[in-house]
Amino acid sequence: MKKGSCASLLCALVVVVVLAEARVTEAVTCNPLELRPCLGAFTSGQPPSAGCCDKVREQKPCLCGYIKNPNLKQFVNSPNTRKVGAACGVPYPTC
Repeated sequence: MKKGSCASLLCALVVVVVLAEARVTEAVTCNPLELRPCLGAFTSGQPPSAGCCDKVREQKPCLCGYIKNPNLKQFVNSPNTRKVGAACGVPYPTC
């Protein structure tokens, strides 16, 4: 293999490793209390704030876990919660 090809391969490998590490550090901690900025929107149907939408997007990977949790399911399945997700551009998950 030529030196240029080896250097390119090594550079690509470093980029892949760095990106993989970045994804690991960005892992979301699933905590329904993180959705506190959305409480008013969930309970009264008022439009969600920008902070609420940020939290909904951040917690998106956790939504199936919340739906499967018997203590949270009724809240996640409420019409207002679905409206908040739609307003924030987070579709209701199919789990």
